Amino acid sequence: MTSLMEAVRAGRTAEVIGLLNAMTDAERRAYFPELKALRKELRATRWDTPSRRAYPALYVAGVACQTGAAGVASWISAADMRWPGVSPAVLLRVLADRETGWLADLADRLAQRPASSGVPYELMSALVRLAGCPVPTTDAYVRGWAQQVGGEWRHGNTLVERLRTDPHLVPLVAALFEVNDIGGLLQWAADEGPGSWHGALGQLTAEGRLDRKATVDACVARLLRGGTTADHRAFLRVLTSLALTREEQRERVADWMALTSDAVPPVASHAQSVLGTLALDGQLSHRHLAEVSGAVLFRPERKLVRAQLVLLGKVLARDAAAADDLLPAVAQAFGHEDAGVQERALKLAQRHVKKVRSAEVRADIALAAEELIPPLRSQAVGSLGAAPVEAAAAYEEVLPLVPEPARLAPAAASVVELAEEVGAALESDTDVTGFERALDGLVRHAHRDRDALLRALEPVISRRWWDGTDQHYDLRLNHQFGDARGSFDAAGGLDLLLVTLRGKLKTGTLRGSGRARTPGRTCVHTALSQAFDTRLWEVACRMRTDPLPFLLSTPTWSTGLLEPDELVERLDAYRRLGARVSEADFAQALLRVRRADRPAAAAAAERAAALGTAEGRRLARWLTAGAPVLPAIRRRTSASRILAESGELIELQEDFPDAFRALGEPSSAFTESRYCYHWDYPPRPHWLAVLPELRELVAVRLLRDLSSLAVDDTRGAASVLPPLAESGGEAGEATHLCVAYGLGARHPEDRLAAVDALLVLAARGQLDVSRLGADLGELVRDGAVKPLRLAESLRTAAATGAYATVWGLLGHALPPLLSDLAADKPDGPARGLGDLLAVAAECAERSGARGDLPHLARAADRGGSSRLVAQARRLRGALAPEAAAA
Repeated sequence: MTSLMEAVRAGRTAEVIGLLNAMTDAERRAYFPELKALRKELRATRWDTPSRRAYPALYVAGVACQTGAAGVASWISAADMRWPGVSPAVLLRVLADRETGWLADLADRLAQRPASSGVPYELMSALVRLAGCPVPTTDAYVRGWAQQVGGEWRHGNTLVERLRTDPHLVPLVAALFEVNDIGGLLQWAADEGPGSWHGALGQLTAEGRLDRKATVDACVARLLRGGTTADHRAFLRVLTSLALTREEQRERVADWMALTSDAVPPVASHAQSVLGTLALDGQLSHRHLAEVSGAVLFRPERKLVRAQLVLLGKVLARDAAAADDLLPAVAQAFGHEDAGVQERALKLAQRHVKKVRSAEVRADIALAAEELIPPLRSQAVGSLGAAPVEAAAAYEEVLPLVPEPARLAPAAASVVELAEEVGAALESDTDVTGFERALDGLVRHAHRDRDALLRALEPVISRRWWDGTDQHYDLRLNHQFGDARGSFDAAGGLDLLLVTLRGKLKTGTLRGSGRARTPGRTCVHTALSQAFDTRLWEVACRMRTDPLPFLLSTPTWSTGLLEPDELVERLDAYRRLGARVSEADFAQALLRVRRADRPAAAAAAERAAALGTAEGRRLARWLTAGAPVLPAIRRRTSASRILAESGELIELQEDFPDAFRALGEPSSAFTESRYCYHWDYPPRPHWLAVLPELRELVAVRLLRDLSSLAVDDTRGAASVLPPLAESGGEAGEATHLCVAYGLGARHPEDRLAAVDALLVLAARGQLDVSRLGADLGELVRDGAVKPLRLAESLRTAAATGAYATVWGLLGHALPPLLSDLAADKPDGPARGLGDLLAVAAECAERSGARGDLPHLARAADRGGSSRLVAQARRLRGALAPEAAAA
């Protein structure tokens, strides 16, 4: 007779079930230790054909041969059992003879597992049915139920019909409102009618199958709690489908006020309309209306703000007694960031200020008028009694302090301190400073006492993903760290040294992986990643064969710059120790050494030559060759974006190792190969430290990634912009284009990083406003940058006090856009041009800019009262010579 283990290994699931049915409970339990051992064995070769064949049978046998519900639940939901290819019906065949209490316990334990465990809903629901127990209302169970009931498309059977016959309808619907991030799942069904979730819930509530008050309360509470956009959209549709009566709306005034003030725009708009209806019917007190208006009028969404001002105007027109309560709320909009909102609020206040009876309220309104922009404040002097506008003091630009690079502290003196630093660097996205200190510390202590270093690093290494692997996995490690397609980030580079210290990489792999990459499989990033990686491979190889006493290329400053005197001292120490210089480490040191300070470079060159070593003479020639000179940077335009390419830099190709020569070769973001293996990683700030005095050569190679922030709506690449702005060398064509794309990025955090870079360049005196402004105008004109995103970025920059800087940019960006407007192009004005004009007008007003802006008059003379026309007129007024006299 075939044994159970033989059948399991052969993957004969039906035979395994037959054998299990013939066994007693004790016989089944006796097999479980063997099944556990087999599971451990299969983990090492999980994707091999024999393992894949055995897993389904092992899955079933492990469920049947355990007594405790906790053990069975762990077996079913284990990560290595997630895709065994066994249907829930098969598991139920081996579980059906258990007691109902045990089945209920198992159902509850499985339902408590996270939804990511992949426990089938069909299994959980069948166990509930067999046990006759209350239905679980956990995240995993409710998600499974919603997916199952919402996805069963049968002939003549709609979602509302399926829900109507569900015995657990009430508890599961109640739990539906408690599950986070379920909105996307609720939208899988039909859009409208009984086939949609909101339509079905609305109909079942109307039929009385769901308690109306409980459903309304749960829906409102869910919207108040917040969540994803999909959640808001889904539960707002449920709420509107319930068609609340006026009495139900009035009972929840506090909820509508909270939603109007803080919820996402679609939800806030709905709550605002409910409050508006109540207010116009006289069912909302003036105090409540004033309270919610004070919050809404400071929201950035102009549509909500305008709607609130319209509502206040209607109430004030109907009830003169409301002026004392509501006009102070209107006056709060005088400080809104949008001038159009200020103008609407001023007109509303002017229209109804005579109805105010309290002198104190009048005084408060007049005081609030001081927040208005200058042209509007002048209007408020006579109508609201505001104080006259005093003569403006001379404008003073406010820019951030010029960031000073941080000097690297010496490497950790003890192995314990070093282990802590390495662990921290591995757990976080460490900067150049943290990475270089950890790298140098590992090299120094490996040279002094390798065994002591390993003992101190043991807690760190034991948490790494590669530790504790067998020889088979060691081959994969060699592939992971030695493949020419790879590219290290900071954590990967430190992992390489730890793996080397642990002895998990062969010496041949270390030597072979440090060689120059295959020229035919390159991309625009290869020169930077290749130089960065080659140094790490070479350091790791020397750590195994001939440990370095310390690194020559550890920078002095956080930007990556190395002081020439320090490099001379390190070479002298190498000479005294008789240490052999690492080729890649010395090449990186040369690229980092400061040459822009000519007197310091000349003095260090004399000392270097006096060392009498080949490296000393090479350093002396490098330092006396003069400050680094950029090759020609040319811009090229495609249909969707502007990119750049650089010419050849001969001095980076002479007397440098092969792996570093590509840094001086011509580079173009247009020639990026389809073999780019950096597509899913943001640009690495450590690449800037490869060429800390030649940032334009780095910017050319990063430009495509940064252009994708605006053109392709990618995320994260802008994190490199502040370090780019703080780096050394000329800030030219490529650097300014990088910042331009960042200012038009899709995601707010990327735009904020670009604003930081813009202000740093301005503070360092390296910002060319005419160049960046022209780039922004061209990118907006070509559709690569959206005006609304750019307006938000520039408004943020201006709000820091850099009004003149931002005006300088817009003074060069707007003319080509206004020219298109004047030419009446068939596409019409760019959407958001009015917002750019509003930022420009505010900057001109605050900075005192005067003069003529090409094509502005034509835009201001257009008919209508659109935002574009209104802001063009405002800007024209701000720039007019008579504005200074006013």
